[in-house]
Amino acid sequence: MKELPPEALEQVAAYFQVLAEPTRLRILNLLRQGEHNVGELAQACGYTAANISRHLSLMTKQGIVAREGRGTSVYYRLTDESVDALCDLVCGNIARRLEQASETNSAFRARL
Repeated sequence: MKELPPEALEQVAAYFQVLAEPTRLRILNLLRQGEHNVGELAQACGYTAANISRHLSLMTKQGIVAREGRGTSVYYRLTDESVDALCDLVCGNIARRLEQASETNSAFRARL
């Protein structure tokens, strides 16, 4: 990470805080597949529309998603392409760690 002023580091921290919540990660994963309205996201996640709206508001403020009104519905889509790359990088890393742990556990059980 480059030398950043404290104000910029606060913005970076706020960005990661938005990503550090499982419900928002579920929403982002759905939005990676295409745009959705609040009702569709609420149904897919199993949460209320009000809860989903609150999460989407935070993600919109950070510039991760954008909203577009169409008739009586508002649709959301990813706007920050780096989120895709970041999620793939982190998810790939976690998958490798879980696989290694599973292999270690299997090897340990085989010795018993």
